Formats: sequence, structure tokens, C-alpha cells
Amino acid sequence: MNEIRKIKTDFLFSTPSFLGGAGSVFNIGGNYFHYNISRSGLQADLKALKSDWRIVGQDIRNAKREIKKQVTSEQ
Repeated sequence: MNEIRKIKTDFLFSTPSFLGGAGSVFNIGGNYFHYNISRSGLQADLKALKSDWRIVGQDIRNAKREIKKQVTSEQ
């Protein structure tokens, strides 16, 4: 059976470490957050839409897999 792949949509957000988050509270050493950038707003929107639809597809595949398990266990 195929492994479930987890698709993430965090490419437009910063994901700091614990120490980076703690350091940012005191603003030690400047900016701790590095964001992914796109060449234009249109390209960023395209990436976000593509990622959103991949998540929808993942949800549909997961639901299909769960239904198949339930049907198989009932037989």
C-alpha cells in the first residue's frame, strides 16, 4: 500500500526554531525570521493556489483510503 505523503503549505510562512523564537522575544541579534520569496505577487499566488489544490487532492485520497478500509473490514 502507498505511504501517505504529507503536503505542507508553509512556504510563505516563517518556521523558526525554539531558540529563534525565544531570541526574537528579546530581539537579540536582529531579525530571526526568514521568509520564502517569489519574484512577483502573481507567482506567490500561483504557488499558494497550487499548494491548496494539492492539499485538497491529498484529503480526497485519504478519505478514499479510509472508505476502502471500512468497506473491506465490513465484508
